[in-house]
Amino acid sequence: MFIDSHCHLDRLKLESYDGDISLAIQAAHDAGVSKLLCVAIDLEHIDDVLSIAKRFQQVYASVGVHPGSMDCEEPTIERLIELSASDKVIAIGETGLDYYYGKEHKDIQIERFKRHLLASQACRKPVIVHTRDAKEDTLKLIKEYSDPEIAGVLHCFTEDWDMASKAIEHNFYISFSGIVTFKNAAELREVAKQVPLDKMLIETDSPYLAPIPYRGKSNEPKYVPEVAKCLAELKGVPIEKIAEQTSQNFHDLFFAH
Repeated sequence: MFIDSHCHLDRLKLESYDGDISLAIQAAHDAGVSKLLCVAIDLEHIDDVLSIAKRFQQVYASVGVHPGSMDCEEPTIERLIELSASDKVIAIGETGLDYYYGKEHKDIQIERFKRHLLASQACRKPVIVHTRDAKEDTLKLIKEYSDPEIAGVLHCFTEDWDMASKAIEHNFYISFSGIVTFKNAAELREVAKQVPLDKMLIETDSPYLAPIPYRGKSNEPKYVPEVAKCLAELKGVPIEKIAEQTSQNFHDLFFAH
């Protein structure tokens, strides 16, 4: 069975399911996906994220504010800790730094990322990190403000092996999305070959970034096996090995504290 370690169930396109999210989750289960982590990107819609996690036994949630979310409620450390109290909340985030789209908000992003990292330490729940074109600052803040015993994950990873290896040294996991299947992602596939199996997660980041052969369509959790299939080919191991190891990694990261 596979685990979709990062999806946005509150944002799925549900037209093909007559608007019924339970059918999308059932479709994922039928495709072999046993657990899903529904990740928050702001606090304005956190009730939607938490209600989905509470409604479905196989769904878990995170609480946090995406670095690209502006003109929204700023998360305090205390607010993040308060929201993380639910048993269904297993992570803080997604948070991080995105200088590709939001470099003009660099200072805001850095201070917000710090608060998430400190909240992660306080509630002892791992942090989900979004990073794009912000390698040095991301690694610096992780080293300074995260606890290696709790650690976290660099999700939807698209950076280089140097960044991946340094994050792994701090006990972080590296998560691959459908991007790794894209024809123009040869460099990322080379990185994936180097990431140890015991430090790897898989995700859809749905409804975004549908993997080949579904690229261009709205993404959903039932497509996460396509990511595993690609990684299995890169690693030269059976897809069952990817499913087993990434599921074990998910439990080691999110349920070991």
